[in-house]
Formats: sequence, structure tokens, C-alpha cells
Amino acid sequence: MAAGASRLGVLRRAVAQAGPLRLVATLLVLAIAVGTALTSWSRPLLVTAERGLYDVRAWRAAPMVEPDRRIVLVVYRESTLAATGRRSPLDRTMLAKALGNIDRLGARAIGVDILIDQPQPEDPALVAALQAMRTSTWFGFSTYAENGQFVMPWQEAHMRAFFGALAATPVRTANIRLDVDADNSWRSWPAPAKDGVPLMVTALTGQRDFIGHGGAVRFRKARAADRPVFDYLDIDLFADPATAAAFAPAIAGRIVLVGADLPEVDRFNTPFTTITGATTPGVELHAALVAQALDEVKLRPLPGWALWLAALLVVALGAATGGLDAPARLLGPGVLVQLGAMLALPFWLAGEGWDTYGLPAFGWLLGWLLAAIAAATLARIVGAEQRRFAQGALGKYLPRDVAQAILREPEQLALKGERRDIFALFTDIEGFTSMAQAQPPEVVAATLNEYLDVMSNTVLAHGGTIDKFVGDAVVAFWGAPLARPDDPDRALACAIAMARAGDALMAPHDARPALGRTRVGLHRGSAVVGNFGGEGRIQYTALGDSMNVAARLEGANKTLKTAVLVSREAAEAMGLGKFRAMGRVRVRGRDQAIDVFEPHGVGHSRPDPVFDALYAAVMAGDIEALAALRQHSAAAPDDRALAFLVQRLEIVGPGGAYDLD
Repeated sequence: MAAGASRLGVLRRAVAQAGPLRLVATLLVLAIAVGTALTSWSRPLLVTAERGLYDVRAWRAAPMVEPDRRIVLVVYRESTLAATGRRSPLDRTMLAKALGNIDRLGARAIGVDILIDQPQPEDPALVAALQAMRTSTWFGFSTYAENGQFVMPWQEAHMRAFFGALAATPVRTANIRLDVDADNSWRSWPAPAKDGVPLMVTALTGQRDFIGHGGAVRFRKARAADRPVFDYLDIDLFADPATAAAFAPAIAGRIVLVGADLPEVDRFNTPFTTITGATTPGVELHAALVAQALDEVKLRPLPGWALWLAALLVVALGAATGGLDAPARLLGPGVLVQLGAMLALPFWLAGEGWDTYGLPAFGWLLGWLLAAIAAATLARIVGAEQRRFAQGALGKYLPRDVAQAILREPEQLALKGERRDIFALFTDIEGFTSMAQAQPPEVVAATLNEYLDVMSNTVLAHGGTIDKFVGDAVVAFWGAPLARPDDPDRALACAIAMARAGDALMAPHDARPALGRTRVGLHRGSAVVGNFGGEGRIQYTALGDSMNVAARLEGANKTLKTAVLVSREAAEAMGLGKFRAMGRVRVRGRDQAIDVFEPHGVGHSRPDPVFDALYAAVMAGDIEALAALRQHSAAAPDDRALAFLVQRLEIVGPGGAYDLD
């Protein structure tokens, strides 16, 4: 009980420290989060994400089926249009012959997804065929009031007159509307026509339970690519009685849908389009509705109270998670579980036959995130200035995990030092001083800020610690204050990335002149690292010969015609197979010669077993190998670094060191 009272006291103090304005703002954000988790389908920007997630759910939940033997599609294809020489309107003589033959083959019912919306010379033949029909046949119909974009009043009048003259036959009209969403994709059952004309699906199946059904369509996938859900037959096959008779088993007792399967006519996006990119003919969409009606399957609607409960739950979970003051290693698994559950639940519901069209899956994620952010902001009011200072001061120089470690333990900012093995990196811009002297101060400042921003972000992205900026030079290191097993790989990858980023910045643009090549030096050695300075001003830095060697290697690039030079001490830790040797050099301020290497992927350095073997032989004293190496270099005239290496070896001899000024 005492522990509960203590926690309550902590909560009261936190609320008091937050202040009424922050508290009201947090409650307002939480209310917005609940609204987002409920109404994301009606938000202009969010609905796009919701539709995309729904499409993936519909595709995943679609059952795998064998071809549906109750329905067959008889279609006009491009080959039909080529044979008849008619594209629009479709050839009605062929339609008349095909309908007559299909009628004689014993179809259960016929639906024609074609509008007879204008007179044609072959209409008498079509009328004669329809007057002889015995099978219930339903022709597509639409009105100007319902589809004014495509059906004019005179076209509607023609259809009414044409089919009115067939009142004594089994030929009727059915509405062929297929309502699409604002993104022109078809996902839901069409609304009933206002003029009383039945929908094609209702006319063909007689399933009146689906009249007014506004739920999502139940989509199905073919179990095998060569056996589609619905059989497609060319209408040409039924224009000749002899040919049509051969397809009697495919027609007898089935619902036949006649329409077009053309590349650019009457095609629709569906949820499958999001996954496969393919569109679907309108006649197949009618077949999908017919199949669902015959199966008497309606996806179960989710009750409104369940959506409210889900919205409140995800916002509560987000607020609770954001308000927890726990390390990321403990908080992370809980966050992943929550996000995973929010992502998985809609897919599970869809798989269990629930109608998830309108389920705000993306809204749940966004509502959770808003709540987590609002609660995290409020929960961290106490000590916010200290955290803001630490994040602002350290986040610019330290990688994220290091900055977070210091945030958890601010006493690490104490003035102290320790000896560490580090990977020291030094960069510079070739010719920057000359460029700076020739440009206005504001151009120099903008250029340098752009360059340093790119380079510092590159260091932090690879887990390095930024030591300092010295003019246009960037000094960084790995191995402190936190050492990682992959520090060698991080340091090497960063050096390569910085060289490539520097190459990208060499091109001038309107805001700045061209920059010189970025040169990088990388060395591994011992250094004293820690916070140095005074109580009022401190800097986390590294001191020692390792930093000096890295700087000397950076400068050596100019002479050696390279962009990145790595010492043997660093290269061995990273794996010598990732480099090509660049000889031995002696730098100012260091008596011992340094073996230097150029990383593969920079300049002309690539894996080259021939070079490696020749270089090893030269360093072992093989003079003939030096001649062979000269020939190897001559085969790559653009590789200036290799050419100069050969020149240096000829000067200093095998195993000798080249003195750099």
C-alpha cells in the first residue's frame, strides 16, 4: 500500500511539473489519436494507406480455388476485333450468332456485359436472334442519371426502346454498375440501381438476400496459374454452330457471361492490382459477384463498438508505452509486440471471414504513435532541460547509442580520461584554402556547412564519434567511449562512404563552387580518450600519436594519388583482403615507416590477385616481378596511384620506404 501511495505521489508531482497547458495539450493529442484510430478511412491522406493495406489483406485472405464450373466467360478479344474489323461498337452479327448457339447448348442463364446503346446496321439480325431465345438473358443497362459520364440521354432512350420491343421474349435488362473507390479500384458490392432495374448479379442468380448488400467483395485466387478461377472462351468459337457444339459441356447448365477481354476497354483495378499490377475485365468482376452470391457468402461486418474499443485500446497502449521510462532494450520488445499485433490482427480477421474494408489498420498504428509521442513528451518533462542539453551537445558528435548511454548516466561527463585502442580517422578537402580565399565569406560558410553536415552524418551513421572540426577537416574515431566488435568494419565503411560522398560534392551548383577531392586517413593505435577542459567547457576527445598518424596519412593521399589510405595496423584488423597495398612511406614526425593500403571500392582499387602476387614478390626482393608489375600498371593507364606505386618501388627498392615531405 505504501508503494502504491509512493507511485501516486510521483504521478502527482509529474502532473504538477508538467503544468496545466502541457496536460491539456497532451489530452488533446490523445483525443486526436482516438479520432485517427477511428476515422482514418475518411481522411484524404490516410485513406490511401488504408486502401493499400486492405488490398494486401484481401489478396492474402483470398482462398485458393479450382476453376469455378458454374460460370463461364465468353469474350471478345483483340483477335476477334481483328477478324471482324470492328472495335466500337462490338460486332453484333457475331454476338447474335453466338447467343443463338449458346441458347441451344442449354446454358442456365446468360448475362451480356455489353451496352446496346446506339443503332447499328446488324441490329435486325440481333433482334431476330433474341426473339428466338429460350434462355433467360440479361443485357447490360445503365442510365444518364446514374452514369452520365458515359451514357447520354439519347443512348438511354435507344436502350429502352430496343429492349422494350423484346418484352415478349426472355430477354431483359440488368444494371451493370460496378462502384469503384476514389482511387478507381473495385472493392465493394455495387449499390442497387435507383430505377428498379436489378443488378446483373441479382438477375442471374435470383439471390435477393444480396439486394442492398454493401459489404466487401469476397475475392478468390486460382490454385494454379494455368487454371484460372473462371474459364474464358473466345466468342468466335460460338459464331459457327458446328464449332459451338464441340463446347456443349462447357456451356450446359452454366451461367454464361458475355463481355470484352480487351487491353484498354472495361478493365478495373482490384486489390489484386496492388500486388500483381494486372487489371481485370469488368465481365470477370460480374462473375466474381455471381460466384459469391451462389455461395451465399457474406463477409461478416465488424460492429461499431468493436472499432471504438480497438481505437481506445491502441491509444491506451501507446500512451502507456510512451510514458514508460525504461531502457530501449526492455521497451523495444514490448513495442514490437504491440506493433506486430496491430499489423497482424486485421490480416487474421480477414482470414477468418470478417469484412475489414473500412477497418482503420493504418489509423491504429498512427493513433498508437500519436499517443506514445504525447505520453512520452509529458512523462519526460522532469529533467527535460538536462536531456535537451545532453542530446543537443552530444548528439552532434556521438552516435545515437553512445549519446543514449550518457543520457542514462550523466556522470560520464565528468572530467576524466582512459587509454583505449581506437580507429582514428582524419579527412580534409583538397584545395579548400585556395577556394575559400577566392569566394565571398557567405559562400565559403554555406559550402563548408553543407560539406561538414554530410560528413558528420556519415560518421554518425557508421557509429563513429566526432572528435572535432578543424576548418574543413573532420576528426573522428571508433572504440570510445563505447567499443563494439564491429568497429573495424564500421570505420572502414565510413572511410569509403566519406570518399564517395566527397566525390558527389565535387560537382558545382548554383549555391556553391566545385569542391576538391576528399582525402581520408585511417589508423589504429592507442590513445587517451575522455572529457578534457574545465568545469565550464569540456570536450570529449582523443589524444595521442594515433590521431597524428591518421592526419599524416590523410595528407599522404595527395602525393600517392589516392583518396583513402589505411595503415597496416588498421587494415589487419579489418582484413587485408579488403585492400590493395600502396607500399611503405615515412611521414614527418614518425621514425618508423608505415605500410599503407587503399580500400577496395575507392578509386581504381579492386580485388586483383595478379597485383597481389606481383607486389608480394617485389617486396620479397624479386626484381623480375617489379618489371612485371610495371607492365601490369601500363595495362591500366588511368590508375595513377598504381603507376606512382611502381615508380616509388623503383626508387626505394623492395622493402624500402618512400619519404614524404
